[in-house]
Amino acid sequence: MAASVVRTFALSLLLAVLLSPTPAAAQVVQVKTVPVAAGDQGLFLPSQTLGMGNVSLAVDDSLADPWSNPGKGVFVREPAFLGSPTLYTISGSGGNGRTFPVAAFLRSGAWFGGFALALQQIDNTGRDEQVFFRAWPGQAPRLSDASNRNLYAQAFVGSRLGDGPWSLGLALAGASLDAMDGVDLLYANATAIRQNGTAGDVRLGLYRQGERDDLGIVLVHNRVSMTHDVTYLDALWDPWGGNTLPRWRVDKNEDKTRTWGTQVTWNRSLTAPGWSVGTLLTVNRMSHPKIPNYEIQNIPRDPGTTWAYEMGMGLSRSRGPTTFGLDVIVQPIWSETWQEAELELKTPDGRTFRPGDRTIENDFFFTNVVLRTGISHDTGPSTTVQAGLELRSYDYTLDQRNLVESSFRSQDESWMEWSPTVGATFRLDDVELRYAGRLTTGTGQPGRAPAVGRPVRLVL
Repeated sequence: MAASVVRTFALSLLLAVLLSPTPAAAQVVQVKTVPVAAGDQGLFLPSQTLGMGNVSLAVDDSLADPWSNPGKGVFVREPAFLGSPTLYTISGSGGNGRTFPVAAFLRSGAWFGGFALALQQIDNTGRDEQVFFRAWPGQAPRLSDASNRNLYAQAFVGSRLGDGPWSLGLALAGASLDAMDGVDLLYANATAIRQNGTAGDVRLGLYRQGERDDLGIVLVHNRVSMTHDVTYLDALWDPWGGNTLPRWRVDKNEDKTRTWGTQVTWNRSLTAPGWSVGTLLTVNRMSHPKIPNYEIQNIPRDPGTTWAYEMGMGLSRSRGPTTFGLDVIVQPIWSETWQEAELELKTPDGRTFRPGDRTIENDFFFTNVVLRTGISHDTGPSTTVQAGLELRSYDYTLDQRNLVESSFRSQDESWMEWSPTVGATFRLDDVELRYAGRLTTGTGQPGRAPAVGRPVRLVL
């Protein structure tokens, strides 16, 4: 079992008063089919509630919310500049990552905005097989075999609509990616994997602030386009020389996903003093023009479509210096993928599959559950401590039909990921120092044992 640890140290330098922060629920629902330890690569912007288990449905976070719903940038009162160096590691020499983002919030009259830039270094996992394979002549290790660079940029702008309670915002985000953590674990027999690609995100946010309730509406379009150049070493037997010769082979895998989504959130202060309730509804439609054939799961697939839903409710209570939050989220997800014939194929029973015909169909049904809870306590006018827990339960059923062999199989998979968190905040006039720690267990580093006596092919 592997653990991923995130240590976030946020130094917030403000020109005036620091705003109070929170992580907002993402509009793109995460779909996972294997418990791979991938760290928290995208978790680097500051958030007040990260140390509270990342509770978000009934607890406000004006530092994190504008990045999720740009209409909430209306809470930006004065310019603010922030930096949040982040480190995560995966146990068992599973790799690590370091990120240094800088961000700023701006305000002028009814207009508000913000921008963030982040530079990230991802260190690849080290495997004994790779050390052995590279002993063969003919392949010099690349610099990117040990370390990769990712660059992120995002910005939002918006305005209050007249003198009413509504505000509107637009956000853009982009990333140039040389590595997505955990991908190397999905190609167990590879000697090297080179990744490159881009990710982009556009979202339109509408927000209404009432006397006792708040309403948020977000429309989002997300695009991910990655290419995996996977290198394999084939051992070939040379009968003339009487020895084994290495032959390198590179397979190109494309990973493309296009997501359209919408999210509606509603929060309300209850009549009981200090109590608030929050609700969440998210709908995603994901199209997958290309899906890699990962070795970790022998599920041939090419294009596909996913419908993902997220429904949640949260409660919070603030009493004096203490705030408590609880989120309960359910994620039903339906996904269909299939494999298409590349060449004309005839079966023994006389059927013919032409290029483009489906040969294998996969139907996935997920019933994921997310629970978050946390507490924050002001121990004094300048110090706050936090603790929390996030639990993710993944459960899905796969029904696979092989149309060529006229066969059917069903597969059930489930696992749980536990993430305890801690946090602390220290306020010094116009400067805030933050620290958050997060430990995730329940994932691992799956792979295949090195093949001893692996059969070799004959070369003439």
